[in-house]
Amino acid sequence: MKNIVLLLAIAVTVLSACAPKKEVVETVRPARVVRAVAADTQGMSAYAGEVRARYETDLAFRVPGKLLSRQVELGARVKKGQVLARLDPQDANLNAAASRATLASADSDLEFARAELKRYQELRDKNFVSQGVYDQKDNALKAAQARRDAAVAQSSVAGNQAGYTTLTADADGIVTAINADPGLVVAAGQPIVRVARLGGMDAIINVAENHLAGLRANPSARIALWALPGKVYNGRVREIAAAADAATRTYAVKVTITDADDALRWGMSAQVGFAAPGAASVKAILLPMTALTQTDDKSGARPAVWLVGSDGRVMQKVVEVARYTEQGVVLKDGLAGGELVVVAGVHKLAAGQMVKPVEEPQPASASAPSTAIADLAAKAPDATAQTSSAGPRRAAN
Repeated sequence: MKNIVLLLAIAVTVLSACAPKKEVVETVRPARVVRAVAADTQGMSAYAGEVRARYETDLAFRVPGKLLSRQVELGARVKKGQVLARLDPQDANLNAAASRATLASADSDLEFARAELKRYQELRDKNFVSQGVYDQKDNALKAAQARRDAAVAQSSVAGNQAGYTTLTADADGIVTAINADPGLVVAAGQPIVRVARLGGMDAIINVAENHLAGLRANPSARIALWALPGKVYNGRVREIAAAADAATRTYAVKVTITDADDALRWGMSAQVGFAAPGAASVKAILLPMTALTQTDDKSGARPAVWLVGSDGRVMQKVVEVARYTEQGVVLKDGLAGGELVVVAGVHKLAAGQMVKPVEEPQPASASAPSTAIADLAAKAPDATAQTSSAGPRRAAN
């Protein structure tokens, strides 16, 4: 019996060896890739900021009242002296009329006191009245003169207040905010419209205290607008706040845009770069954030990307990150430019895996040679720490 079982086992083994082997076909998956493009840039510290008018003023009435009309809308261009809004002038006009009547009464009293003193002067010269009576009339004239002066001042104040019911622009500019509509009863000093003056633009950034010395030593800056890729403006530090913000513990810095043009708009997001003293030219590559992964080896997790070789197989490449931006991640080392970098599904890849690359064109805002963000790439041991957010700043005057 044992011999029969042994013979059957041998027969099964022989038949299995003679059976044709099935060929294992490797699955080729498509992979979205972009071509890394390097740009020569000077080492810079970059800060996120916002373009604001150099002078921006909240205009308000100097007297209280009911808002009767408003002649401007948001975004309107205004000229110096142009009427922006009006209050109901009825009460102010009545007050001015009452002040004019008081002034007329004071004028009449003053004329009477002068005539009275003149008559008593003649009587005093003839000794018909005493010196004390004459002095009383002289004091009465002085009091009438003082009341008349007070009435003149009060009439001027009332007249000015009647004029304050009309709000006018104090300079050429553009209306950037509307805070009240007709029918509202406003208090004196309550902001009605905000007007940004024409002629000067600043990029406002927030800077940590340990970077202020570098800005003072090298106040020249380059400014890139995210809405205007490929265009870089020149700037210079104009003002550094004397005290740090209580919440962020950073200092507000105003950088004047020296070559501002009509393409700039208030409120645009910008990046302001300051060249590091003695920094050499470096290569900067901007990739989508989805291209970044990390190694998993004994040396520890390090930033890396997946590259597609000429044979269609992927390999992992360790890179060095300069900083992170809203456009993606800026690399300063690890890639030379020209490589195909996988930008989707990087967590599902394995070394040596065969893929079919599907190359996507880079948008203008993410192309390294044409974007100003790459031109502002940082070259610093801790570039991320040097990148600061502008935060909300609505009233930058």
